[in-house]
Amino acid sequence: MTNPIKVTVTGAAGHIGYSLLFRIAAGEVFGPKQPVILQMLEIPPAMSVLEGTAMELQDCAFPLLHDMVLTDDPMVGFDGTSWAFLVGAFPRKAGMDRADLIGRNGPIFVGQGKAINARAADDFHALIVGNPANTNALIAMSNAPDVPNERFNAMTRLDHNRSLSQLAAKTGANVADIKQMIIWGNHSNTMVPDIYHAKIGRKKAINAVGKRWYKSYFKPTVATRGGAIIKARGASSAASAANAAICHVRDWYGGTRKGDWVSMAVPSDGSYGAPEGVIFSFPCVCPGDGTYQIVQGLDVNEEIQEGIRKTGEELLNEKAVVADLLS
Repeated sequence: MTNPIKVTVTGAAGHIGYSLLFRIAAGEVFGPKQPVILQMLEIPPAMSVLEGTAMELQDCAFPLLHDMVLTDDPMVGFDGTSWAFLVGAFPRKAGMDRADLIGRNGPIFVGQGKAINARAADDFHALIVGNPANTNALIAMSNAPDVPNERFNAMTRLDHNRSLSQLAAKTGANVADIKQMIIWGNHSNTMVPDIYHAKIGRKKAINAVGKRWYKSYFKPTVATRGGAIIKARGASSAASAANAAICHVRDWYGGTRKGDWVSMAVPSDGSYGAPEGVIFSFPCVCPGDGTYQIVQGLDVNEEIQEGIRKTGEELLNEKAVVADLLS
Protein backbone atom coordinates (compact mmCIF):
# COMPACT_ATOMS: atom_id res chain seq x y z
CA MET A 1 0.00 0.00 0.00
CA THR A 2 1.08 3.59 -0.61
CA ASN A 3 2.95 5.22 2.27
CA PRO A 4 0.65 7.34 4.45
CA ILE A 5 0.76 11.12 4.24
CA LYS A 6 0.50 13.35 7.26
CA VAL A 7 -2.50 15.69 7.22
CA THR A 8 -2.87 18.42 9.84
CA VAL A 9 -6.23 19.83 10.90
CA THR A 10 -6.18 22.78 13.29
CA GLY A 11 -9.22 23.51 15.41
CA ALA A 12 -9.87 19.79 15.11
CA ALA A 13 -12.33 19.63 18.01
CA GLY A 14 -14.55 22.37 16.58
CA HIS A 15 -17.66 22.02 14.46
CA ILE A 16 -15.89 22.35 11.10
CA GLY A 17 -13.09 20.04 12.23
CA TYR A 18 -15.61 17.44 13.35
CA SER A 19 -17.30 17.53 9.94
CA LEU A 20 -13.93 17.38 8.19
CA LEU A 21 -11.92 14.69 9.95
CA PHE A 22 -14.14 11.71 9.21
CA ARG A 23 -14.33 12.51 5.52
CA ILE A 24 -10.55 12.84 5.24
CA ALA A 25 -10.17 9.50 7.01
CA ALA A 26 -12.72 7.94 4.67
CA GLY A 27 -10.66 8.89 1.59
CA GLU A 28 -12.84 11.68 0.22
CA VAL A 29 -9.93 14.12 -0.16
CA PHE A 30 -6.85 12.16 -1.14
CA GLY A 31 -8.54 9.17 -2.71
CA PRO A 32 -9.47 5.60 -1.79
CA LYS A 33 -5.90 4.28 -1.98
CA GLN A 34 -4.04 6.97 -0.02
CA PRO A 35 -3.64 6.24 3.69
CA VAL A 36 -3.34 9.18 6.06
CA ILE A 37 -2.02 10.09 9.49
CA LEU A 38 -4.24 12.74 11.05
CA GLN A 39 -2.37 15.32 13.11
CA MET A 40 -5.01 17.16 15.09
CA LEU A 41 -4.08 20.48 16.69
CA GLU A 42 -6.16 22.19 19.36
CA ILE A 43 -5.91 24.66 22.22
CA PRO A 44 -5.41 23.14 25.70
CA PRO A 45 -9.02 23.62 26.93
CA ALA A 46 -10.34 21.63 23.95
CA MET A 47 -8.05 18.62 24.28
CA SER A 48 -10.59 16.50 26.16
CA VAL A 49 -13.17 17.09 23.43
CA LEU A 50 -10.54 16.19 20.84
CA GLU A 51 -9.87 12.94 22.66
CA GLY A 52 -13.54 12.07 22.30
CA THR A 53 -13.40 12.84 18.57
CA ALA A 54 -10.35 10.59 18.24
CA MET A 55 -12.23 7.79 19.99
CA GLU A 56 -15.01 8.11 17.42
CA LEU A 57 -12.49 8.04 14.58
CA GLN A 58 -11.08 4.83 16.04
CA ASP A 59 -14.54 3.34 16.29
CA CYS A 60 -15.17 3.98 12.60
CA ALA A 61 -12.32 1.56 11.76
CA PHE A 62 -11.31 3.48 8.65
CA PRO A 63 -8.82 1.33 6.67
CA LEU A 64 -7.03 4.46 5.40
CA LEU A 65 -6.50 5.97 8.85
CA HIS A 66 -3.08 4.66 9.89
CA ASP A 67 -2.46 6.82 12.94
CA MET A 68 -3.54 9.91 14.86
CA VAL A 69 -1.62 12.60 16.72
CA LEU A 70 -3.47 14.77 19.24
CA THR A 71 -1.61 17.87 20.39
CA ASP A 72 -1.83 21.47 21.53
CA ASP A 73 1.73 22.17 20.33
CA PRO A 74 1.99 23.58 16.77
CA MET A 75 5.54 22.23 16.45
CA VAL A 76 4.15 18.73 16.95
CA GLY A 77 0.99 19.33 14.94
CA PHE A 78 2.89 20.43 11.83
CA ASP A 79 5.80 18.02 12.16
CA GLY A 80 6.37 16.35 8.79
CA THR A 81 2.92 17.26 7.51
CA SER A 82 2.25 17.47 3.78
CA TRP A 83 -1.25 18.95 3.75
CA ALA A 84 -2.95 21.16 6.30
CA PHE A 85 -6.43 22.52 6.85
CA LEU A 86 -6.01 25.65 8.99
CA VAL A 87 -9.48 25.78 10.47
CA GLY A 88 -8.73 26.81 14.03
CA ALA A 89 -9.68 30.43 14.66
CA PHE A 90 -12.01 32.41 16.85
CA PRO A 91 -15.40 32.09 15.10
CA ARG A 92 -17.34 35.03 13.80
CA LYS A 93 -20.38 35.71 15.96
CA ALA A 94 -23.40 37.94 15.54
CA GLY A 95 -22.39 41.60 15.74
CA MET A 96 -18.70 40.99 14.99
CA ASP A 97 -17.03 42.76 12.08
CA ARG A 98 -13.88 41.85 10.17
CA ALA A 99 -11.67 44.12 12.27
CA ASP A 100 -12.71 42.14 15.35
CA LEU A 101 -11.82 38.87 13.64
CA ILE A 102 -8.46 40.16 12.43
CA GLY A 103 -7.56 41.30 15.92
CA ARG A 104 -8.47 37.96 17.48
CA ASN A 105 -7.12 35.63 14.82
CA GLY A 106 -4.06 37.28 13.28
CA PRO A 107 -1.62 36.24 16.04
CA ILE A 108 -2.77 32.61 15.77
CA PHE A 109 -1.56 32.44 12.19
CA VAL A 110 1.78 34.03 13.03
CA GLY A 111 2.56 31.13 15.34
CA GLN A 112 1.26 28.54 12.92
CA GLY A 113 3.26 30.01 10.05
CA LYS A 114 6.44 29.81 12.09
CA ALA A 115 5.73 26.22 13.09
CA ILE A 116 5.04 25.30 9.48
CA ASN A 117 8.31 26.88 8.41
CA ALA A 118 10.21 24.95 11.06
CA ARG A 119 8.60 21.53 10.91
CA ALA A 120 6.44 20.86 7.82
CA ALA A 121 7.43 18.51 5.00
CA ASP A 122 9.03 19.81 1.81
CA ASP A 123 5.80 19.16 -0.15
CA PHE A 124 3.65 21.09 2.33
CA HIS A 125 0.38 22.70 1.17
CA ALA A 126 -2.10 24.64 3.31
CA LEU A 127 -5.72 25.70 2.93
CA ILE A 128 -6.69 28.48 5.32
CA VAL A 129 -10.33 28.28 6.39
CA GLY A 130 -10.36 30.34 9.60
CA ASN A 131 -11.64 33.85 8.93
CA PRO A 132 -10.74 36.38 7.70
CA ALA A 133 -9.28 33.62 5.55
CA ASN A 134 -7.51 35.68 2.86
CA THR A 135 -5.60 37.82 5.33
CA ASN A 136 -4.93 34.94 7.70
CA ALA A 137 -3.39 33.08 4.76
CA LEU A 138 -1.22 36.11 4.04
CA ILE A 139 -0.06 36.15 7.67
CA ALA A 140 0.75 32.43 7.73
CA MET A 141 2.53 32.63 4.37
CA SER A 142 4.58 35.62 5.45
CA ASN A 143 5.75 33.80 8.56
CA ALA A 144 6.83 30.71 6.59
CA PRO A 145 9.46 32.20 4.27
CA ASP A 146 10.99 28.84 3.36
CA VAL A 147 7.70 27.50 1.97
CA PRO A 148 6.81 28.57 -1.60
CA ASN A 149 4.06 31.21 -1.52
CA GLU A 150 1.81 29.29 -3.89
CA ARG A 151 1.48 26.54 -1.29
CA PHE A 152 -0.84 28.80 0.75
CA ASN A 153 -4.46 29.12 -0.37
CA ALA A 154 -7.50 30.63 1.31
CA MET A 155 -10.97 29.24 0.85
CA THR A 156 -13.55 30.89 -1.38
CA ARG A 157 -14.91 27.52 -2.48
CA LEU A 158 -17.82 27.90 -0.06
CA ASP A 159 -18.87 31.07 -1.89
CA HIS A 160 -18.36 29.24 -5.19
CA ASN A 161 -20.55 26.34 -4.02
CA ARG A 162 -23.20 28.72 -2.71
CA SER A 163 -23.28 30.34 -6.14
CA LEU A 164 -23.78 27.00 -7.86
CA SER A 165 -26.65 26.12 -5.56
CA GLN A 166 -28.38 29.48 -6.11
CA LEU A 167 -28.13 29.10 -9.88
CA ALA A 168 -29.40 25.53 -9.69
CA ALA A 169 -32.36 26.55 -7.54
CA LYS A 170 -33.26 29.39 -9.89
CA THR A 171 -33.05 27.38 -13.12
CA GLY A 172 -33.92 23.87 -12.00
CA ALA A 173 -30.57 22.59 -13.22
CA ASN A 174 -28.36 20.15 -11.39
CA VAL A 175 -25.26 21.75 -9.87
CA ALA A 176 -23.13 19.30 -11.87
CA ASP A 177 -24.41 20.92 -15.08
CA ILE A 178 -23.09 24.37 -14.09
CA LYS A 179 -19.52 25.23 -15.06
CA GLN A 180 -17.09 28.15 -15.02
CA MET A 181 -18.45 30.03 -12.02
CA ILE A 182 -16.06 32.65 -10.59
CA ILE A 183 -15.61 34.26 -7.19
CA TRP A 184 -13.21 37.20 -7.37
CA GLY A 185 -11.38 38.73 -4.44
CA ASN A 186 -11.98 38.48 -0.72
CA HIS A 187 -14.07 36.05 1.29
CA SER A 188 -16.22 38.89 2.57
CA ASN A 189 -19.20 40.99 1.58
CA THR A 190 -17.04 42.63 -1.11
CA MET A 191 -16.49 39.38 -2.98
CA VAL A 192 -17.52 39.42 -6.63
CA PRO A 193 -19.66 36.44 -7.68
CA ASP A 194 -19.35 36.47 -11.48
CA ILE A 195 -21.65 34.41 -13.72
CA TYR A 196 -20.87 36.20 -16.98
CA HIS A 197 -18.65 33.29 -18.03
CA ALA A 198 -20.69 30.55 -16.37
CA LYS A 199 -22.66 28.02 -18.37
CA ILE A 200 -25.69 25.98 -17.43
CA GLY A 201 -25.45 23.10 -19.83
CA ARG A 202 -24.82 24.86 -23.14
CA LYS A 203 -26.56 28.09 -22.16
CA LYS A 204 -24.89 31.16 -20.72
CA ALA A 205 -25.94 31.51 -17.09
CA ILE A 206 -26.51 35.26 -17.34
CA ASN A 207 -28.98 34.69 -20.18
CA ALA A 208 -30.75 31.95 -18.24
CA VAL A 209 -31.39 34.06 -15.14
CA GLY A 210 -31.28 37.65 -16.43
CA LYS A 211 -29.22 40.60 -15.24
CA ARG A 212 -31.92 41.96 -12.93
CA TRP A 213 -32.05 38.77 -10.84
CA TYR A 214 -28.27 38.48 -10.94
CA LYS A 215 -27.71 42.00 -9.60
CA SER A 216 -30.66 42.38 -7.23
CA TYR A 217 -30.83 38.89 -5.71
CA PHE A 218 -27.94 36.60 -6.61
CA LYS A 219 -24.97 38.83 -5.82
CA PRO A 220 -26.19 40.08 -2.41
CA THR A 221 -27.48 36.63 -1.44
CA VAL A 222 -24.15 34.93 -2.09
CA ALA A 223 -22.13 37.75 -0.52
CA THR A 224 -24.15 37.79 2.72
CA ARG A 225 -24.99 34.08 3.00
CA GLY A 226 -22.59 33.54 5.89
CA GLY A 227 -24.27 36.24 7.97
CA ALA A 228 -27.71 34.87 7.13
CA ILE A 229 -26.68 31.43 8.38
CA ILE A 230 -25.34 32.91 11.62
CA LYS A 231 -28.65 34.72 12.13
CA ALA A 232 -30.66 31.58 11.42
CA ARG A 233 -28.73 28.99 13.42
CA GLY A 234 -26.82 31.14 15.91
CA ALA A 235 -23.46 29.85 14.69
CA SER A 236 -21.33 30.15 11.60
CA SER A 237 -21.30 27.64 8.73
CA ALA A 238 -19.79 24.31 9.72
CA ALA A 239 -20.78 21.32 7.57
CA SER A 240 -20.92 23.39 4.38
CA ALA A 241 -17.56 24.98 5.20
CA ALA A 242 -16.01 21.57 5.80
CA ASN A 243 -17.45 20.32 2.52
CA ALA A 244 -16.00 23.31 0.67
CA ALA A 245 -12.59 22.67 2.21
CA ILE A 246 -12.77 19.07 1.02
CA CYS A 247 -13.74 20.21 -2.49
CA HIS A 248 -10.88 22.73 -2.61
CA VAL A 249 -8.12 20.37 -1.49
CA ARG A 250 -9.46 17.41 -3.46
CA ASP A 251 -9.29 19.45 -6.68
CA TRP A 252 -5.92 21.01 -5.78
CA TYR A 253 -4.49 17.57 -5.04
CA GLY A 254 -6.24 15.48 -7.69
CA GLY A 255 -7.21 17.95 -10.43
CA THR A 256 -10.24 19.91 -11.59
CA ARG A 257 -12.76 18.43 -13.98
CA LYS A 258 -12.20 18.90 -17.69
CA GLY A 259 -13.75 22.05 -19.15
CA ASP A 260 -14.31 23.64 -15.77
CA TRP A 261 -12.48 25.79 -13.26
CA VAL A 262 -12.85 26.54 -9.56
CA SER A 263 -12.46 29.61 -7.35
CA MET A 264 -9.27 29.60 -5.28
CA ALA A 265 -7.84 32.44 -3.20
CA VAL A 266 -4.15 32.40 -4.06
CA PRO A 267 -1.19 34.80 -3.88
CA SER A 268 -2.05 37.49 -6.41
CA ASP A 269 0.20 37.99 -9.43
CA GLY A 270 -1.74 41.08 -10.54
CA SER A 271 -3.95 39.25 -13.03
CA TYR A 272 -7.13 41.13 -14.04
CA GLY A 273 -5.98 44.24 -12.19
CA ALA A 274 -6.03 42.61 -8.75
CA PRO A 275 -3.48 44.10 -6.35
CA GLU A 276 -0.29 42.13 -5.83
CA GLY A 277 0.87 41.22 -2.36
CA VAL A 278 -2.49 39.89 -1.14
CA ILE A 279 -4.36 36.59 -1.28
CA PHE A 280 -7.01 37.04 -3.96
CA SER A 281 -9.63 34.68 -5.37
CA PHE A 282 -9.34 33.88 -9.08
CA PRO A 283 -10.72 31.23 -11.42
CA CYS A 284 -8.15 28.43 -11.39
CA VAL A 285 -7.52 25.04 -12.93
CA CYS A 286 -5.52 22.27 -11.27
CA PRO A 287 -3.70 19.60 -13.29
CA GLY A 288 -3.64 17.08 -10.44
CA ASP A 289 -0.09 17.44 -9.17
CA GLY A 290 -0.66 19.83 -6.28
CA THR A 291 -0.32 22.93 -8.43
CA TYR A 292 -2.79 25.39 -9.94
CA GLN A 293 -2.91 27.95 -12.73
CA ILE A 294 -4.97 31.13 -12.82
CA VAL A 295 -7.25 31.11 -15.86
CA GLN A 296 -6.06 33.86 -18.18
CA GLY A 297 -7.52 35.77 -21.12
CA LEU A 298 -11.09 36.21 -19.87
CA ASP A 299 -13.06 39.24 -21.02
CA VAL A 300 -13.99 41.03 -17.79
CA ASN A 301 -16.65 43.73 -18.13
CA GLU A 302 -16.69 47.09 -16.34
CA GLU A 303 -19.07 45.91 -13.62
CA ILE A 304 -16.76 43.07 -12.63
CA GLN A 305 -13.66 45.24 -12.98
CA GLU A 306 -15.12 47.73 -10.51
CA GLY A 307 -15.90 44.89 -8.13
CA ILE A 308 -12.33 43.60 -8.40
CA ARG A 309 -11.08 47.09 -7.58
CA LYS A 310 -13.27 47.39 -4.47
CA THR A 311 -12.52 43.95 -3.05
CA GLY A 312 -8.84 44.53 -3.78
CA GLU A 313 -8.94 47.77 -1.79
CA GLU A 314 -10.45 45.91 1.15
CA LEU A 315 -7.68 43.33 1.06
CA LEU A 316 -5.03 46.06 0.95
CA ASN A 317 -6.68 47.74 3.95
CA GLU A 318 -6.68 44.45 5.85
CA LYS A 319 -3.02 43.97 4.96
CA ALA A 320 -2.24 47.40 6.41
CA VAL A 321 -4.02 46.47 9.65
CA VAL A 322 -1.82 43.38 10.11
CA ALA A 323 1.42 44.93 8.84
CA ASP A 324 3.14 44.28 12.17
CA LEU A 325 2.35 40.55 11.85
CA LEU A 326 3.96 40.18 8.42
CA SER A 327 7.58 39.11 8.29
